[in-house]
Amino acid sequence: MAEHWKLICKLKDIPPEGARLVPRGFAWQELPGVAVFRTAGDKVFALLDSCPHNGGPLSQGKVLGEQVCCPRHQWSVELETGCLVSPEEHGCARRYAVRIEDEKIYLDLNELNAPASRAEAALAGAFGVAPHVGANPWA
Repeated sequence: MAEHWKLICKLKDIPPEGARLVPRGFAWQELPGVAVFRTAGDKVFALLDSCPHNGGPLSQGKVLGEQVCCPRHQWSVELETGCLVSPEEHGCARRYAVRIEDEKIYLDLNELNAPASRAEAALAGAFGVAPHVGANPWA
């Protein structure tokens, strides 16, 4: 396994039609975590733990087939794409790459560390102002 994959848990640690929340960032940042879902057929998906409709915690939703029902307003999100499927709305939760080896679930460490939105990137200093860092203002 390449070093950029992080072991999250064993497959058996997530019940069928269940989820596990993986934290991101530092505690003081209050960033949404990553929800790792397991279907009844043992498929595993990972999405940002924020419903694209209203930010509800997808990890607390009910997994039905290959969709999760957001606990806040009962809107359905497709696990494979992260996109809303009902009611007919637009918007998608960020998806994260998942690997399963020897019944263990791994997430891409580079994706976990990357900002999930422009707002997160701005807070991290990686959006808009970064190109001028290190430039000599007196030259």
